[in-house]
Amino acid sequence: MHKQTTAGLVLLASILFSVLPVHAQEHHAWTLRDCIDYAMQHNIQIQTQEITRATSEASLEQAKAARYPTLSFSGSFGANFQNVATYNDYMEKSSGITASNNFGLNSGMTLYQGGKLRNTVKQQTLQTEAAGYDVEQQRIDLEISIAQAYIQLLYDKESLDLKQQTADLSARQVSRGEELFNAGSISKVELSQLKSQHATDLYQIVTAENTLENDRLKLKQLLELGLDESFEPAFPEISDELVATPLPELADIYAEALATLPSMKSAALGVDASELAVKVAKGSYAPSISLNAGISTGWNSSTGTTYFDQLGNKLGESVGLNLSLPIFNGKQTKTSVKRAELQYAAQQLQYESSKKQLLSTLESLRNDAVSAQHRYFSSQEQLKAAEESYGLVNEQFEAGIKNTVELLTEKNNYVSALSQLLQAKYQAVLAAKVLGRYMEQPIDL
Repeated sequence: MHKQTTAGLVLLASILFSVLPVHAQEHHAWTLRDCIDYAMQHNIQIQTQEITRATSEASLEQAKAARYPTLSFSGSFGANFQNVATYNDYMEKSSGITASNNFGLNSGMTLYQGGKLRNTVKQQTLQTEAAGYDVEQQRIDLEISIAQAYIQLLYDKESLDLKQQTADLSARQVSRGEELFNAGSISKVELSQLKSQHATDLYQIVTAENTLENDRLKLKQLLELGLDESFEPAFPEISDELVATPLPELADIYAEALATLPSMKSAALGVDASELAVKVAKGSYAPSISLNAGISTGWNSSTGTTYFDQLGNKLGESVGLNLSLPIFNGKQTKTSVKRAELQYAAQQLQYESSKKQLLSTLESLRNDAVSAQHRYFSSQEQLKAAEESYGLVNEQFEAGIKNTVELLTEKNNYVSALSQLLQAKYQAVLAAKVLGRYMEQPIDL
């Protein structure tokens, strides 16, 4: 009895422990890394790109197989219904059914085709490799998109906190204003101005909450989570050290991205593949030499010989070497070569354009990062001054020296300084993280 109870407890414990991680996973707060890892496994665009790569791999296998001999078997059965008339001293007629079997085994192999087979394999190999890089680039683009959406969410959350703090501050001002109004220190108009500002601040909270929720839904949709799947992001603290991440020189970033970015590798392979396409097209100018071999046999019921004897007696073997020399085909080869050469030139231009676009993107990102870092630290100084000025005006307002308009002006200046600091903070972090991804540094907070 004791052993059965112990076994039951062990079983119950194992069930509970197997359920708990799932429950925790359903309700845990999603970090940026959680979002990225999940998207890499479930994103439909990545899965579609994987299918494209698999299709390219299948095409490569087909191109390789074209160099090997072909082998085919054929068999047929026939029945011939006939009436036979024989003319001698008198006419005789006979009728009957004649049956037959024929079998054949044939093989063929292209020996030379102007290098078309070899160059086609090389071309398809490059295209398959490029398809692999396209998958990697899709992953990088998705990682950057998720980072942008996630950091925007962090900004929304801190912006909401700022709006709530601002509303709390204006509520205290209204409470103090009522005391001053009852004491005859301020007019009813000034008290109304304080209440109006508080109502505006409350409205700003509602707006910020809607923005936060909309951006949360955008990130959830980007992760392609289902309707019944919950999504609550984590909100980590962003330190000054993270904002002030040292930025590499533009030349170093560009050189690293040019050498390692999958999209640039894919574009370079596209140029090489287009060059091979020209060689493939020119191969049609050359003679084609192929080798053919076959073996055949058959049986016919009208011969009077046994089935297997006929199969042995009618056994035939053949070997042939075929030469095909193109002379004129309506300019098809010439046109194909011209199109391939134009495509090669276009691919070269596209590659150069991709390099210029990459440089432009990196220049903008780095300038944004540098500017945001400078604005962040200058905003800290501006915030100190605005906070000090607001504190002094608030004291003067309570002493009856400053009026409501002056108080609200200083308060808005203080809130504006906080908002500018917040914007610069997250712009600096995002730009630095994206730049780091171009240098093969995974995005994380």
